[in-house]
Amino acid sequence: MTTTAAAALTAQLESYGVEYVFGTCGHTNIALLDALGRSSIEFVIARHEQAAAHAADGYARASGKPGVVLLHVGPGMMNAVTGVATAALDSVPLIAIAGDIPSYYHGRHPHQEVNLHNDADQTAIYRPFVKRAWHVQRVEDLPRFTERAFTTAVSGRPGAVLLDVPMDLFSRPQTAESYPMPGELTRPDLPEGTAERIADALVAAERPLIYVGGGLSAGPGREALTALVEHLDIPVAHSLMAKGSLPDDHPLVMGMPGFWGLEETNRYAREADVVLAIATRFAETDASSWNDRYTWSFPPTRLIQIDIDPAELGRNFPVEIGAVADAALAMRRIAAAALRRPEASRPALRESITAARGALFAGSAERGRSDDFPLRPERILLDLRETLPADTVLVTDVGWNKNGVAQAYPLPVEGRFITPGGASTMGFGPAAALGVQIAWPDRPVVALIGDGGMSAQLPALPMAVERGLPVLFVVMNNQAHGTIADLQAANFGAGYGCEFTDADGNPYSPDFAALGQACGADGYRIEEPGDLRKALHAALANRRPAVLDVPMVNEPVPTPGHWNIKDIYAGIFE
Repeated sequence: MTTTAAAALTAQLESYGVEYVFGTCGHTNIALLDALGRSSIEFVIARHEQAAAHAADGYARASGKPGVVLLHVGPGMMNAVTGVATAALDSVPLIAIAGDIPSYYHGRHPHQEVNLHNDADQTAIYRPFVKRAWHVQRVEDLPRFTERAFTTAVSGRPGAVLLDVPMDLFSRPQTAESYPMPGELTRPDLPEGTAERIADALVAAERPLIYVGGGLSAGPGREALTALVEHLDIPVAHSLMAKGSLPDDHPLVMGMPGFWGLEETNRYAREADVVLAIATRFAETDASSWNDRYTWSFPPTRLIQIDIDPAELGRNFPVEIGAVADAALAMRRIAAAALRRPEASRPALRESITAARGALFAGSAERGRSDDFPLRPERILLDLRETLPADTVLVTDVGWNKNGVAQAYPLPVEGRFITPGGASTMGFGPAAALGVQIAWPDRPVVALIGDGGMSAQLPALPMAVERGLPVLFVVMNNQAHGTIADLQAANFGAGYGCEFTDADGNPYSPDFAALGQACGADGYRIEEPGDLRKALHAALANRRPAVLDVPMVNEPVPTPGHWNIKDIYAGIFE
């Protein structure tokens, strides 16, 4: 049967289990939108392409399915660059489908073509960060390229891909034939012999450490991690993205290393004799800018590194045993090998970890008891922790909302922490929370964001109202890009260009609660210390989109570790 390519592509998306497509309309993609409108797939309209990409990203992180974002030519797909790159750098499977100029007008500068000084096409914009970009030149290739896009996005190290389709191809006739994805996609396992050698190295070590990254997803892999560390009494450090891999109150969890890490954690990491690093890229902040005086010291520490991406093995530190393997499968192999060996016990180490972590959480909670107004950031975190249901999903942005939660917020076992790790994108939280809520409609979802992040993604507010998504937008409002203002003031004496002021130079902020109400959401303006808990209770009970505008004093996140950017400001270059 002959149909249009747009209808055939829609049927193919349905056969792949796609339930939602996020995006914006444009003259290059409305033929596909028309086909989607007659299908079982819901199109989630965004008012800006970055919001659409972040929402698709959030949906993918929560659902475990690839996100799909539909874009328009030129400015449309360029607006989405930040959102697609954020997903790419965090290894989130995302398929960007972009309409393009008519295939027969290439290079003539038709309306909105991206081609000025060089003969190129718009796929070149995405190539530095997507796993693969396909520019469809024949309608006959669209089904095959679509299958390749989905398979590439979810296989190996997951990531973002681009499927670029000239607008005329959507309307061309095409034979309706199925083009299924592979029936089974296996992932590389860890060889038995390698697992045995790793288990032997951990058993023989005097100061072993396991460093876990965000690539170890929830499920059997984390269960195996728990069994391994408890059997051999091995402490665990985690990256920003891996918060929650083990419960925050577990006596072997040391927290993050590096810039935001405790001295106890950094010292142990520096003095460890064997480190098993699994599904982590040793990000600069977690590695103290890779300076061996502060966190990691390879050698003499022996590094065993496991990652699905061979490019990560040895990227930043020399590796003694490197294995390309799925993190969960590898962890299960290592745990099984370790459990065949005698148990180990390090009660003194457990006591020192418990003391250090306990002091961290207790100190933060104590500062959070303050009735100062505007609220101290740790008061906001404490009110959230003591008010929100245990299964709440916290979707953060950058600044205190991300760093404070990662460092000093005891995440409940049932909870989830979602944040932009690789790109640290301001504006991720508001829109990503919408995708998370679509994937998990029955869970409380809180977009914990700064006033800068909320300002960057105001389109998320009408989007939440249109979809009836009961996301709570908690705006930590310090009338500044606070983290950078603090950094600038500490190094240069003022926060010029980082603080929001009106025409007369007075501190300024929009009334975000009123903005929420103008969009049809509930709005809560916090005006005294006790208001936040009351507003949280009311918003949770109403189960409607709500904006909580929380005035907050600007104070820096505690940073006990090292980051080279501070040396650079002082003129020290290493």
